[in-house]
Amino acid sequence: MTTVLKLGGSLITEKDRRETLDDDALSAAADAIAEAETDLALVHGAGSFGHHYAEKHGVSVGQGTADAGAALEIHGSMTTLNRFVLSRLHDRDVPALPVHPLSAGARDDGATLRLPLPSTRTMLGEGFVPVSHGDVIAHEGQGATIISGDEVVARFATGLSADRVGLCSTVDGVYDADGEVIDRITSFEEVADALGESDATDVTGGMAGKVRTLLDLDVPASVFGADDLAAFLDGGEPGTRIG
Repeated sequence: MTTVLKLGGSLITEKDRRETLDDDALSAAADAIAEAETDLALVHGAGSFGHHYAEKHGVSVGQGTADAGAALEIHGSMTTLNRFVLSRLHDRDVPALPVHPLSAGARDDGATLRLPLPSTRTMLGEGFVPVSHGDVIAHEGQGATIISGDEVVARFATGLSADRVGLCSTVDGVYDADGEVIDRITSFEEVADALGESDATDVTGGMAGKVRTLLDLDVPASVFGADDLAAFLDGGEPGTRIG
């Protein structure tokens, strides 16, 4: 069984303090991952690392930069966070290896994402844990734009023939209008009002964008909090089931 897991940037970093880890949260997540008995591909968000530099340079999923220095500053911040994640996993004997989207993929002039995964599939087949992240990516006609961690999750889910997907964050699931966790979502229309939007999609981290992305997958997905990470990795469906 192959599982794709995302650790949200708001979970593993202090989002109000630039380039600051939430070390306790990251260590707890690494403990749970070390106990997992599944083929695992991991993705992490940007949190207080890449987001700051993306905002500084005005770079987003749709707005690019032709400044190599700006792109490198964003990418460098994300690889720094990636190394922290890898370090915590290696401390627990998890055989983790990095997968950097900037070096692996691109968008064409229609904004279609191409993220080939032969090396990632080989890592999994050899018993490694690929660890990827949000990043900058070459974009035809735009220079370099952002690829969100949620986009990487979706590409991993399809390209690695994942059996299940999990998004671990600082919330216990997707909340309804009364602040209660929704057990299951099968269509976006069911939750559009609760999420505060029906048309716009925030693919860089908003819950509406996450729900839309997960609904497009052909595998079951769950959104859950840090306390439920071990239960998810043990085969459970905590939080909100999507799809």
